[in-house]
Amino acid sequence: MTRRSKMRDLVFKVIFQNEFRNDSIETVLEDILHISKSGLMKADITRYVKGIYENLPSIDEKISLCLENWSLQRLSLVDRSILRLATYELLYESDVPIEVTLDEAVEIAKKYGTENSSKFVNGVLDKVAKSFAPEEKRYI
Repeated sequence: MTRRSKMRDLVFKVIFQNEFRNDSIETVLEDILHISKSGLMKADITRYVKGIYENLPSIDEKISLCLENWSLQRLSLVDRSILRLATYELLYESDVPIEVTLDEAVEIAKKYGTENSSKFVNGVLDKVAKSFAPEEKRYI
């Protein structure tokens, strides 16, 4: 697993645990940061988590617009957490290609989700990317 893959995995765990536990995002983030030994990875995890929660209403709105016959709250906690992470990356991390974001999200879905999670996550994120990703990142 690459450093960035590991970082995404840990960010996913922060998002998931924040909804699952009854603790503040700061407490959950601190718990997860203890797992990482790399100062650079800790900085990236913190940047991602802060970015996700600062932009959560916009992220959730864009995900919701790409769901067909589903509401965001009806999604499994795993799928919702993956979609939030990947949507943040699609919209706000300009150095990460769309294909990398989608591939990494699918891998997290295969690891933690249900049998159908990877296909579902890929389909929703493809719509998010085509509809909302910055012009310089969009598919041709």
